[in-house]
Amino acid sequence: MIQAIILLGLLIFFHELGHFLVAKYFKVYVEKFSIGFGPKLFSWKRGETEYMLSAIPLGGYVKMYGDGPDYNSEGDTEGAPEMKARAFNNKPLYARALIVFAGPLANFLLAAVVYALIFMAGVPRSTAVIGEIMPDMPAAEAGLLEGDKVVSVDGNPVVFWDEMSSYVVERPGREIVFEIQRNGERMEIVVTPKESMQKNVFGEDVKVGLVGVRVSGDYIRVNYGFFPSLKMGVEKTAEVTGLIITGVVKIFQKSVPADSIGGPIMILQMAKTSADEGVLMLLGLMAAISVNLAILNLLPIPVLDGGHLLFYAVEAVTRRPVSIKIREYANMAGMMLIFGLMFFAFYNDIVRIIKS
Repeated sequence: MIQAIILLGLLIFFHELGHFLVAKYFKVYVEKFSIGFGPKLFSWKRGETEYMLSAIPLGGYVKMYGDGPDYNSEGDTEGAPEMKARAFNNKPLYARALIVFAGPLANFLLAAVVYALIFMAGVPRSTAVIGEIMPDMPAAEAGLLEGDKVVSVDGNPVVFWDEMSSYVVERPGREIVFEIQRNGERMEIVVTPKESMQKNVFGEDVKVGLVGVRVSGDYIRVNYGFFPSLKMGVEKTAEVTGLIITGVVKIFQKSVPADSIGGPIMILQMAKTSADEGVLMLLGLMAAISVNLAILNLLPIPVLDGGHLLFYAVEAVTRRPVSIKIREYANMAGMMLIFGLMFFAFYNDIVRIIKS
C-alpha cells in the first residue's frame, strides 16, 4: 500500500512538475501546485505559489492564472497590466502547447532515466546455456544436449539466452545452424524449429518456431556505463511506448480483451509484488506506469492534456480559439468518458480479486 502511494505520488509529482517548470519559463503566474485532488491535507506557500497535498491521490494539478475557457482578458482588472501579461490564455499558442505537453514529456523523461538507472545498477541476463531438452522435439532429434553452450546461430554470435530464443522463434520451419561449445570443443548442429501457435503479449495467436529447450538458469549480472545506459533507457522507453500504443489500438480493435484494463487496485497489487521482488523490479514498474501515464494524458480527450493539444491544433489551423461553448461541452463529455473509464477499471480490478 505504502509503496503504491509513493510510486503514484512520484509519477504525479514529475508530471505536474513538467507543467510547472515550463509555465514558469514562460512567466505564467502559477497559483497552486497540488499532488492529489479534493480537500487539501496540508499546504505551504513559497513565493507566489501555494503547494498542496490533497486527499485523493489519483492525480494532481497546476492551477495557472488565466487558465480556463471563461477567462476574459478584457474584463481582467486584477493586477493589470502585469497580470494580463502573465495569464496563461494570453500567452502565444506555441507557449501554451509546450506548457501542456511538458507534463507527458516529464513522464517519458522520468521513465528513460529510471530505465537508465536500472541498466547502470545491473540487469541479470540468462546465458545461452541449454538446460532441459524436451523429448521428441527438434533439439533432441538434432543431438543438442543439456549443458551445451550456444556460441552462434547462423553465424550470428550470441551470449545471452534471449538473443538465441528471439532468433529461433522468428524462423519456424527454417534450418538454423547452431554453433555450440561442448566439453571444450566447438561443433555445428543443424536444427529446424517446429512450427507452433502461441499467444503473444497481446493474447493473439501467432506462429513461432520451437526447438524444445529450456533455459539452464545460469545468468550473469550485466552493468552498463553512464552513456550506454542513457541510450538504452531511451530505447527501452520507446519500446514500451510502442507496446502500450499497440495494446490500446488492439483493445479498440477487440483483438485484446477490454478486461485487461486495470485501475488503482491493480497498481497496488503490482507495486506490492514488485517491491517484494526487489528495488529494481519496483523501479521497472514505476517506469512502465510513467509511460502509461504519459500516453493516457496524450489521448485526444477533452480535460486531458491531449484534448487541450487538440484544441490548440484546431486554433493553429483556424487562427482563432475554439469557442467557449464548444470547449465546455467537450470538457463535460471528456469528464464523463474519464469517469466511465475509471469505473470500468475499478470493476475489472474487483472482478480479478473475486476470481483470484
